[in-house]
Amino acid sequence: MELPETYNVPFFANLEESQQVEFKTSFSDEVIVSLVAFANAKGGSVYIGISDLHEIKGVEIGKETLAAWLNEIKNKTAPVLIPDIKEIKVGNAVIVAISTGEYPVKPVSMKGRYYKRVGNANHLLSVSEVVDLHIQSINSSWDAYPSSLFSIEDISLDKVQMAIEMIKQNQLTIVESPLSFLTKYSLIRGNKMTNAAYLLFKKEDSATSTIELGRFQDEITIKDTARTKADILTEINVVLEFVRKHINKEVIITGDARNQQKWQYPMEAIREIVLNMIVHRDYRSTADSIVKIFDTKIEFYNPGTLPDGLTVDDLMTNNYRSTPRNKLLA
Repeated sequence: MELPETYNVPFFANLEESQQVEFKTSFSDEVIVSLVAFANAKGGSVYIGISDLHEIKGVEIGKETLAAWLNEIKNKTAPVLIPDIKEIKVGNAVIVAISTGEYPVKPVSMKGRYYKRVGNANHLLSVSEVVDLHIQSINSSWDAYPSSLFSIEDISLDKVQMAIEMIKQNQLTIVESPLSFLTKYSLIRGNKMTNAAYLLFKKEDSATSTIELGRFQDEITIKDTARTKADILTEINVVLEFVRKHINKEVIITGDARNQQKWQYPMEAIREIVLNMIVHRDYRSTADSIVKIFDTKIEFYNPGTLPDGLTVDDLMTNNYRSTPRNKLLA
């Protein structure tokens, strides 16, 4: 971030602490924590010499002060963070702006601890969040990693062949055998099965992919239930069949040889929702996916949060970039 050498006081009076701005009255480890948090998010600046109330306190800067601060930041971060550091005059006071961009390969730590900027605060990352941040930064995802819990014996090559035949029906040519297919599409890596391969073609039902299905008369009265723990390709059809069973279908008599059928909801839209629910689920969570069908609505619940930087408002305005949680499944 390119900063001018002078600012006027009103500029900082109108500047708020945010996703990319932090105020500190003096240099300390908290400054380094904020820089690490910025580097693990979208970048940002720490202004030293300004209070949380926007008061321009200023700082005393000696000949070697900035160099000493920079060395301390480098020594306490890994990978080494080398931010831009600049002395700025604000009226009669001097403040220091320390800025960093988004680090290309995350996460960056401060004394072995990892932080990320969320809103106007620094969030200490859990182990799973650290892993997520790393695999996202290398354009990978959890489902693409080899599974330590399952082996090739836990999947069905017959199911792989069925998937190949299904793809051929879409006029795509595949000549590989099931094992060659798994290798070609990185579902097997170095003789190790990925999490995606297990979820797609697992031989036996398991709780890793449980989906609970219910037809509700009201919020507490259940008329029908079902559960599936199958491979996710099978689950798509199971969920769609349950939805068809419990929604209305209108038959329109047209006078032609075939009458028209109109579902209560567009089945193309329902299929898209079901696919998204299954593909973008956080399969590391112990929670299950849930589908609740009511007289006037259907609710789809999925374990997992929205990707970083994506809000509900972005979804509603169609102002976002597709970010699959499970890239290999997608």
